[in-house]
Amino acid sequence: MDLMKALRISADGMEAQSTRLRIVAENIANRDSTPATPGAEPYRRKTVSFRAEFDRSLGAETVAVRGVGRDPSAFPRRLEPGHPAADAQGYVQTPNVNSLIEVMDMREAQRSYGANLAVLEVTRGMLQRAIDILR
Repeated sequence: MDLMKALRISADGMEAQSTRLRIVAENIANRDSTPATPGAEPYRRKTVSFRAEFDRSLGAETVAVRGVGRDPSAFPRRLEPGHPAADAQGYVQTPNVNSLIEVMDMREAQRSYGANLAVLEVTRGMLQRAIDILR
């Protein structure tokens, strides 16, 4: 039944975007964390990648999380000579998390999640109307 396919595809999309939102929240929560010792790395920003996946039971393509990776960009440095993790020049490495990028990722994930939720609700309404007609 095509309506069941629509429900499953929307649910898979919501699951993928939920994972993305969780990773964004983790990145934002750790954006101010610093290492405890000199030379140690601070929190490294995580990224989510997706893949199209053919679901044989549905006969349709769905989305899935390919994996959670690490952002390889350099760590910003901040002059803070009194910090326990400061190097010989007084600089501390800070996480490579940019709040603006995280907020943009969060908004995009929220919109995608909302779009999938709308499809789910419309499909559910169509199924309910079909059941009502059959009664």
